[in-house]
Amino acid sequence: DTALLVVGDPFCATTHTDMFLRAVQLGIEVKVIHNASIMNAIGSCGLQLYNFGQTVSICLFQGNWKPDSFYDKIASNVKDGLHTLCLLDIKVKEPNIEILETRGKIVYDPPRYMTVKEAAEQIIYVEEEVRKSGILSRTTPCVAVARIGQDDQKIVSGTLEDMLEVDMGAPLHSMVICGKMHELEEEMLKYYAHKKNDDEKK
Repeated sequence: DTALLVVGDPFCATTHTDMFLRAVQLGIEVKVIHNASIMNAIGSCGLQLYNFGQTVSICLFQGNWKPDSFYDKIASNVKDGLHTLCLLDIKVKEPNIEILETRGKIVYDPPRYMTVKEAAEQIIYVEEEVRKSGILSRTTPCVAVARIGQDDQKIVSGTLEDMLEVDMGAPLHSMVICGKMHELEEEMLKYYAHKKNDDEKK
């Protein structure tokens, strides 16, 4: 027997759906054991899951490569009053291109995990310097989460600008851009509200 272990729930990623289909087409019996995932664990921040729209992935900018395709889905969600879960970039076992090109040798860069602060910086850049649509602003309500499900998980709510100051600690980080909120959601976000010079709320 062969087992494939993945982070999160296997069917949250199209890669694993493709693998499932390929296996069954070859007559291989497949058993799926579901796992906890940020896709449902994000509900612990107090925002109701059925008020979420499309999930987006935000990639780390690299030099002049500054992808902004995530913005369209956020804009669509905002217009519909829905929350947007932002999955932040993870770079693990990435080859160093410069060394590969100059020495012909594969050397891997240290792992890098996008922080909420970096995500906020990039979102603000795309809004203010690229799209300039006014759909998002520095006062847009957001929620930052880190290490959800662990004993040291951290949840902080505030504005998009507040996210520039929040220290969420070790990875993994995710962020939510809030849409229209129910009063209970607003109460939960008050509980997790960012306090200047105080990042101890877990």
